[in-house]
This record gives sequence, structure tokens and C-alpha cells, in this order.
Amino acid sequence: MPDRKAAPAVLLLVPFLLFMSAEGESHGGASAGMLGKVLNFVLLFGGLVFALYKPARAFLEKRTRDIQASLDEARDGRLRAESKLEDARAKLAALEGDLARLRAQAEADGRAETERIKALASKEAERIQTFTQQEIDLQLKAGIQELKEYTAGLAASLAETRLKARLSAGDQAGLIDKSIDDLAKFHEERRPD
Repeated sequence: MPDRKAAPAVLLLVPFLLFMSAEGESHGGASAGMLGKVLNFVLLFGGLVFALYKPARAFLEKRTRDIQASLDEARDGRLRAESKLEDARAKLAALEGDLARLRAQAEADGRAETERIKALASKEAERIQTFTQQEIDLQLKAGIQELKEYTAGLAASLAETRLKARLSAGDQAGLIDKSIDDLAKFHEERRPD
């Protein structure tokens, strides 16, 4: 991390070095001018690093925490959906076992009661299967929706990362110049006549 005590000293040296580089160009020739330009660049770059280090680091740390929270939330949602699906499957298996037991009992009760019990069991099985299928469909749709949201979040994060990777220094400079021009125009429009 840059030294906070050295910053004022560096800022005080900037005008002196600018003056010296201008003097060196007029008296010392091309090598002194080049040295002045190199020193100016180093100071400017160092000042920018000093000024932008802490905000950039805070931004990146916050972004990392946000992405991690989104991933954790998506993982939890997926686990909940899988748990609900397993519960639905277990309920379906239990219902199928109940249906088989009802059929066996109906056969044991006698021939006279067999037809009536079979009809009742068939109606009950249809109702239970319809209800179970509806419940499974609802839970499956909810799970799919959660997965779609998770996928959309990941796609947005990936797109943002790719856009950041494609933005060159020239593009950044162009964006900065355009922003400065827009601010100047805005300031001129707001200035009272």
C-alpha cells in the first residue's frame, strides 16, 4: 500500500520536476527532455495508483462478496429443489405401496365386495395420482424457475466479465474523453447567462 506520508512530498515535487523538465529541454538537449518526460510519467502513474488503489480494491472485494453470495444462494436453491423432488418421489412411492395394499385387501374381502372395492380403489388411485402429478409438476416448475434464475445470473456475470476483458485501454480513454465532453456541455448548458 502506498505510504500516506510520502504523498504530499510527491505532490510538491511535481511542479518542480515539470519546471526542470521544461528547463532541461531548452538547455540540456533531447536526453534531459526524455528523462523529464519519463519522470513525469512515473509521477503521474504513481499518483493515479495512489489515488485509485483503495477504491478499486474496495470495489473488487465487494463484487467478489456479491458474486459469492449469489452463488451460495443459487446452490441453496438448487439443494432445496432437489430435496423437494426427492420428497415428492418418496411420497409417490409410498402412495403406490398403499395402492397395492388396498388392492390385496379388496381381493381378500370376497367376490361380492371385489368389484365395488376395485372401482373405489381405481377412483382413489386416479385422484391420488392426479394430485401427486400436479404436486410434482408444481415443484418441478419451481425448481426449473430457480435454475433459470441462477443460470441468468451466471450468464450476466460471465457477460460482464467478457465485456471487461474486451475493453481496451483505447476504449477506456475514449469513454473518459466522451464523459468529459458531456460534462463540459452540461456545465455550459447550466451556466446562467
